[in-house]
Amino acid sequence: MTKIAELKKRLMHSPQFRAEYEKADAEFAVIEALVRARTGAGLTQTELAKRIGTTQSAIARLEGGGTSPSLATLRRYAEATGTRLQVSLVAE
Repeated sequence: MTKIAELKKRLMHSPQFRAEYEKADAEFAVIEALVRARTGAGLTQTELAKRIGTTQSAIARLEGGGTSPSLATLRRYAEATGTRLQVSLVAE
């Protein structure tokens, strides 16, 4: 049986796979940062939703990757969790 790490290493040689993997990896990094900010602030999804002016289900979709947040949403999320939004573009 092939181990996941070995499979990933082999697949990363494909430019198409690498591009899709990096795209997904970036999306997961955003989701992880959102959840980390909320839990670091000691907030539940419901409490955060009240601070932002939305619903708990909207926060759940955002943290679950079900929606792509706008910069305005990310700014409100950061403010509500006592964090600062930082966006950067990196040359390939």
